Amino acid sequence: MNNIAMHTSTENKQKGAAEEEKQYVTFKIADESYGVGVLKVQEIIGMTEIVYVPNSPDFMKGVINLRGAVVPVVDMRKRFRMEERKYDMFTVIIIVEVKEILVGMIVDTVSDVVGIPQNAIQETPHLTTKIDTQFIEGIGQTNDKLVIVLDIDKILSAEEIKTIEQEETD
Repeated sequence: MNNIAMHTSTENKQKGAAEEEKQYVTFKIADESYGVGVLKVQEIIGMTEIVYVPNSPDFMKGVINLRGAVVPVVDMRKRFRMEERKYDMFTVIIIVEVKEILVGMIVDTVSDVVGIPQNAIQETPHLTTKIDTQFIEGIGQTNDKLVIVLDIDKILSAEEIKTIEQEETD
């Protein structure tokens, strides 16, 4: 009898782990909803003055001064090879940590923080979208909307991060 009870208890724990919910900050780029793990997001700020850095990749808009720290800023539309659009009052910069470096991501608008059960996120290696699938961790479903969950650590390559670090020390 004890053996059966222990087995059932273990099954329930495993089932609970499979239904674990993670929190994501969601935002829009064009008409698509994207999400980034809430633990990777440091803060969200309104558009501010961006200083252009010569010889940087085209998706790098430049750097901003965030309380004395120089933070590189990436236009996510350009990073995802989408059509650029004029920044407006809804455009924000999401400050995220990418491989221990703070990076600003310019997005059209921030939505909210949502919890998505891990078993509701499906891998999509074969999916053809407007963006490079290497950045996509999966597609999550919350209520009746789909959220493209980004792997924030793959937004910038090791080479691009080295370039950013060099610019910060120059």
